[in-house]
Amino acid sequence: MEVDNSGVYEVGIYKQGNQNAYVEFLSGTKKGEKAWGVNFLQGKMEADKIFSKGDVAFALIERDDDNDIRFVNLVDQYRISGEIIIALVFGILLIIFSGATGVRTIMSFVLAILSIFKLLTPLLLRGFNPLLVSLFVGSLISIFTILLVSGINRRSYSAITATFLCSTLTFVLSLVFKILLKIDGTELPWAESLIYAGFSNLDLSGIMQGAIYLSCSGAILDLAVDISSSLEEITFNTPDVSNAQLIKSGLNIGRTIVGSQTTTLLLAYMGSYISVMMVYMAQGTPLLNILTSKGIAGEILHTFVGCIGLIFVAPLTSFMYLFFKNRSVEL
Repeated sequence: MEVDNSGVYEVGIYKQGNQNAYVEFLSGTKKGEKAWGVNFLQGKMEADKIFSKGDVAFALIERDDDNDIRFVNLVDQYRISGEIIIALVFGILLIIFSGATGVRTIMSFVLAILSIFKLLTPLLLRGFNPLLVSLFVGSLISIFTILLVSGINRRSYSAITATFLCSTLTFVLSLVFKILLKIDGTELPWAESLIYAGFSNLDLSGIMQGAIYLSCSGAILDLAVDISSSLEEITFNTPDVSNAQLIKSGLNIGRTIVGSQTTTLLLAYMGSYISVMMVYMAQGTPLLNILTSKGIAGEILHTFVGCIGLIFVAPLTSFMYLFFKNRSVEL
């Protein structure tokens, strides 16, 4: 309702101090009440925020023994409404385009989110083996995603099998090259904050390897479903197609898709590091220094391990599809 910036001062390009704001609570037990809140500035552009009159903020309220407001901490802008809108737009467009398959896709999407927030993250924080946890959660997500999207049939069985085999390959490769590149997991975002928060016993190296496996399994799953679905269409429209022709078609389809998928992986991983690359370039850092830095080396590990895994998807999916086709595996 009102802001007081008298406690805010600038140090170079940074803002520090405290911003006070007179707020009205829109929800919670104090709905309708008004009080002064504080916005603490840390001098970090990625963490700090400046509120203006009319903004909707997310706030934490500290109460005394009589349940009266003692202190109000303005945490950040309230973005949940916007996030819900963009999620609804995505869901509606997906259902319009894909129909019933779109509904199942949303179900798999929600399942993946719940698996990460309610299963993967809590188990890792409790100190469970990050490699086994990542393998279990990744396999669970892959299986249910493929079954929900493609149904219970031979193309799903072949995609699941190929995804598991190729993802396991990336798991082994990440272990080998992590040792070769001397990557220990401390380059993970917020790793240091996690240690200071009381989780110094966590296996950061194992967590990073699990993260590589999970990130690669998504691209592998996508390619495996594409190839198995294509082979199913070929079989449906050309029932007399030979096994050799089917394998050849699968490999040809795979060669085309892998070319674009590898670039997709590169853009996905390096896109998150574009600001880091800009800093290096602005400082005139030599290319060899950039490539050998721990953060960039970690992204290189992510990218090329995933790309190697993608190369094996087409032949494995083709052979697995042929295996299940010859045994007439259907529901």
